[in-house]
Amino acid sequence: MAVFLDTGIFVAARNSRDFNHARATELLERALKGEFGAVYTSDYVVDEAVTTALLRTSNHEIAANVGRLALGSPRVETLYTGVAEFRSSWERFQKLGRRAMSFTDCVSLTHMERRGVDKIMSFDSDFDGVAARIH
Repeated sequence: MAVFLDTGIFVAARNSRDFNHARATELLERALKGEFGAVYTSDYVVDEAVTTALLRTSNHEIAANVGRLALGSPRVETLYTGVAEFRSSWERFQKLGRRAMSFTDCVSLTHMERRGVDKIMSFDSDFDGVAARIH
């Protein structure tokens, strides 16, 4: 059993003004207590989360806190994207057609497949129909 953490969870957990703050905090606490098994994220998610937090808040400290949350927890394993993952994600992205899914989301799905993770903790409905989403 395992779960993959997406961008919005990190951003909302560290931004008290975010609409999803309370839910993100609750879900993250449950994940960090081991309720969902192993906890993963990726280098692309960390990049997107820090950048999103900075753009939404214009507050460097909040953005840095998002990064520390994602990278500093011993329960969250950050998966790093190598050439094979990048190419696989690029192939997936090109095949999407009209489906609105970011390249970072494609990277997340690639990492999930390679680790056998079937659940993603995310507020992003783009994952619906592709992965079991906890939100």
